[in-house]
Amino acid sequence: AATPIGNLGDITLRALEALAAADVIACEDTRVTGKLLERYGIATALMPYHDHNAAEARPKILRRLEAGEAVVLVSDAGTPLISDPGFKLVAAARQAGHGVTTLPGASATLAALTVAGLPTDRFFFEGFLPPKETARRARIAELARVPATLVLFESGPRLGASLADLAQGLGPRAAAVCRELTKLHEEVRPASLPELAQHYADEAETRGEIVLVIAPPQQEEQ
Repeated sequence: AATPIGNLGDITLRALEALAAADVIACEDTRVTGKLLERYGIATALMPYHDHNAAEARPKILRRLEAGEAVVLVSDAGTPLISDPGFKLVAAARQAGHGVTTLPGASATLAALTVAGLPTDRFFFEGFLPPKETARRARIAELARVPATLVLFESGPRLGASLADLAQGLGPRAAAVCRELTKLHEEVRPASLPELAQHYADEAETRGEIVLVIAPPQQEEQ
């Protein structure tokens, strides 16, 4: 079930019903999901399921499914499995013969695409670039040939360095930094990659969740 990416009002009625009716909710951080449940008066039990405990937690969830329980999987924010753990659980549940369905909702990727003002007919979701400079620049060189709008996640401390490498590797493409979407201090800053790199090199605000949207290459660049 998708959960809000910021504003807690962005939860579907169907998701609330499923969360309340479930026997257990598998989540990345029980404190984060606990705030959502508290907001809506839901008392369903929580169990952690994240990258560090997945191998141990997955069999426990499968045993609960085998016993006929209903399990809802959520991530801290947005749609589960998108740059978050979960696909191995879905695969294992299906292989064991259990039904798996989705309750769609908020997604940072789609939210950024809708407000960036860049082409949306074809996009490539990259997730996070490598944190180390050499690997990051090598990956950007590969992405330069992708004939689609690029969507990337980035952390505040790395935003300036990543934008500088993107400007060097992709040139003056149009782009947008989408920060804190749906939250009180939402910011969408459209500009060329060099302009964005300069802006965020000058100690601009970088706190919060960040999505980068970058225009596709010109036809001759592909």
